[in-house]
Amino acid sequence: MNSEAGGGSEEDRPRDDEILAFHHAIRAADAEKLEFVGDKEPLSVLAMEYEAGNPVFRAKVENLSQTYSAIRRARGDGNCFFRSFMFSYLEHILETKDEAEVRRVEKNIEQSKKALIDLGYQEFTFEDFLSIFVEQLESVLPGRETSVDIDLLVEKCRDRYISDYVVMFFRFVTSAEIRRRAEFFEPFILGLSNMSVQQFCKASVEPMGEESDHVHITALSDALGVPIRVVYLDRSVGADGKNTDVNHHDFVPTEGSNVDIPPVVLLYRPGHYDILYTRTDEDLSHVGRHDKVTGRQLVKEDGNAAAQNVEELNYVQAEAT
Repeated sequence: MNSEAGGGSEEDRPRDDEILAFHHAIRAADAEKLEFVGDKEPLSVLAMEYEAGNPVFRAKVENLSQTYSAIRRARGDGNCFFRSFMFSYLEHILETKDEAEVRRVEKNIEQSKKALIDLGYQEFTFEDFLSIFVEQLESVLPGRETSVDIDLLVEKCRDRYISDYVVMFFRFVTSAEIRRRAEFFEPFILGLSNMSVQQFCKASVEPMGEESDHVHITALSDALGVPIRVVYLDRSVGADGKNTDVNHHDFVPTEGSNVDIPPVVLLYRPGHYDILYTRTDEDLSHVGRHDKVTGRQLVKEDGNAAAQNVEELNYVQAEAT
């Protein structure tokens, strides 16, 4: 029988890496059609997306609308978590005019800078990225020549130079935090891959376009001292097969933040993050910080927010994918 019949020889068939590269190219082409951050839209647009889709998603979007009123989309280029965090946090400062918060975060930035240098990074490799982020922080405070309003903030966050530089800075900060606390993060990383901490940072944290999961979020939140809430929109239902409550997970650093309610709220759909807006400014502290699997409160461990065991926190992300 002709070995090439019905599909050609092994040499002619695309390799796995070629197939992966092809899919990445398609994703990149689609992403280029969208802004880095979109306009603020009513949550009803999300309902329309799932109007003819999975009934679980439809029910969850309806439940989501009880707490959240609007969404701002981020480009799906693998940097959506960092771009969403960037805009959401800067918008929070713009609205609150909280100069003390900016000074606090700037101190944490200096600590991250020191950590990077101690880990062997040359300052010139990240100093431009750091400077651009600090400039954006200062610009959302009022009374300065460089102060911006919401429209100009959107414009700046859509600028490739600014957006990419800030994303790169966040990636350096995230990598430094993971490396600095390698013993803490290693079990989480082993739950995702067979890589060492250093390999994981080089392959999955520092390069642009690499997607983020709970390891990245925990590290960035802890390094900057900024709480982050991630709301999961997925197909999971309760044990009775009917509960369509929307689950969330709060990443709350132990040190450096006096904020009870996360200033940054992101919506996670498998493989992608967008920005969510609460329906009102009403205190949502009654919505407890829950592990998605057991509903048990998170505990503080070694000075950092952690699940009661590695499997529980890993499952939060795995169940949403």
